[in-house]
Amino acid sequence: MAALSRPRSAQKGRQFSKYDARRAGARWFERLMAVIALANLGIVALDLSYIPMRDLYLRFLPQVTVWYGETFKGIEPHRFTTHYLETVERLEQQVALTGLTSPEAQDILVDLQQQSAAMVAENPFQLANRSGNLEQIKNHLRDRMELDSATEAFTAFWSDEHLRSAGFPQEIAFFNDDVRPLIETNFFRNLAVHGGFEDLFWRIDMWFNILFAVELLARSFYLGRRYKNFTWRDAILWRWYDLLLIVPFSALRMPWLALSRVIPVIIRINQSNLIDLEPAQQRISRFAISHVAVEMTEIVVLRIIDQMQSLIRDGSLSQMVLRSPGSRRYIDVNGINDLEVLAQRLATLTVYSVLPHIKPELDELLHHTVTTAFDQTPGYQGFRQLPGLGNLPDQIAQRIVAQLSTNAYALVKGGLENKEGVALTQALVTKFTDTFRQQLQEAENLTELETLLVDFLEEIKLNYVKRLASEDVDRLIEERYQIYNVTQTDA
Repeated sequence: MAALSRPRSAQKGRQFSKYDARRAGARWFERLMAVIALANLGIVALDLSYIPMRDLYLRFLPQVTVWYGETFKGIEPHRFTTHYLETVERLEQQVALTGLTSPEAQDILVDLQQQSAAMVAENPFQLANRSGNLEQIKNHLRDRMELDSATEAFTAFWSDEHLRSAGFPQEIAFFNDDVRPLIETNFFRNLAVHGGFEDLFWRIDMWFNILFAVELLARSFYLGRRYKNFTWRDAILWRWYDLLLIVPFSALRMPWLALSRVIPVIIRINQSNLIDLEPAQQRISRFAISHVAVEMTEIVVLRIIDQMQSLIRDGSLSQMVLRSPGSRRYIDVNGINDLEVLAQRLATLTVYSVLPHIKPELDELLHHTVTTAFDQTPGYQGFRQLPGLGNLPDQIAQRIVAQLSTNAYALVKGGLENKEGVALTQALVTKFTDTFRQQLQEAENLTELETLLVDFLEEIKLNYVKRLASEDVDRLIEERYQIYNVTQTDA
C-alpha cells in the first residue's frame, strides 16, 4: 500500500507544481502587460505635452526634441526667424572680417533693423502659439535700450552708434544669451489633408493598439474555451476598459481622449498587484465621504426639516391632524381613521402585553401609597402598638392593593373583551379625539403650537444638523473599517 501511495502523492505534487507554475506565469504576464500599458500611457502623456512644453524640452534635450518634432509633429524651422538668426550670424562674421564700420556690416545692420520691425508688426510666432515669447523679446529690448516702443528699441539696438558705444562683443553676448533662445523656440508646423496640423503619433501608438488587441482576442479565446456559453462578446464586455487601449485616438484626431487610458492602466496595476493602491483608495474614499456624503446628508436633512416647517406654516399639518372623517381634501389610502385605530392598538398592547409584566411594580407602588396614607392617619401609630394587632394594617394594605390592582386590570381587560366594553372604549377614544381636535382648533392654541414646532425644528437645524460637516470623518472611516474587519473575521 505504501508503495502504491507514493506514486499518487508524487503525481499530486506534480499537479500542484504545474498549477503553481501556471499561476506564477499568469501573474508575471499580468504584471508585464500592466507595465506596457503604463509605458504607453507615459508616451501618450509626453506626446500631448510636446507642443505646450517644447520650450522646456529644448533646454534639456534639444536634439531629441528637434528630431521628434520633425519626425512625428511636422515641425520645421520657421523661415522668418531662421533667416533673422542667420543674418545676425552674418553680422558677427562680417564684423570679425572687416569691422563694424565697413559698408558690408552697415548693410547688414540696416537689414536687421528692417527684419526686426517686420517681426514686431507681423508676429511670426503666432502660428506656433509662441506670442508670449515675442513679448519677452520685446521687453528685453525695451529694458536694454530704455525705450517704450519695441520697434524703436530694435532699431536703436542694431545701430552703428549703439554697438560702438556699448561695445559690440557685450551686445552680441546679450543677444545670444537672452534673445536668441526665445527666437529659436519659434517653428512652423505643416498642415495635414484634413485641415489640422500634421500629427504622426499614430505610427508609435498603433503598435500598442495591435498588442492590446491581440491580447484581448487571446483572452476571449481562452475564456471561451474555459467557460461554456462564453462568447467573445461576453469577454469584450467583461474587459471593456481594454477597448480604451485599442482605439487609435491620434488617428481619429482626438488626442486628448487618449488620457482616458489611465482607467485601464489603474485597473491593470491594481489587478496585478504591481503597486499597492490601497492607501490611495482610502484617501479617495475619505475625500468622497467628507466632501460629498456629508454635504448630501446635511442637505437632505435640512430639506426634510424645511418641508416640515412649510407644512406647519401653511396649515397642512394642522389640517391633516384636525381633518374630519369625511373630508374630501385629504387622500385616505385605507378608509379608516388612523388616529383612532392607533389609539385602540396602543390600548390593546398596553392591557395584554405591558400591564401583566409590570403588575408587581404597580402593586409595590400602590402598597407604598396606601401605607403612606395610613401613616398620616391620626392614631395609626398607637393602633400598631396594640398586642396582636401590629401587623394587621400591613395585611389590610396588601389585601387592598391586591384587590384593587386585580379588579382594575379585570375591569380594563373586560372592557376590551365584551361588546359593550368595546363600544364604551370606542366612544371614549372618539370623544377624546374630537375634544382634542376642538381644543386645537382654537386660534390661540393652534398658533402657539405651530410657532413652537417651527422654532423647535429651527433649533434642531442650528444645533445638530449644522454640525454634520464638522464631524470627525477620519474617525468615522476608521470605525467603518473596524466593523468591516470584525464582520469579515466572524464570517
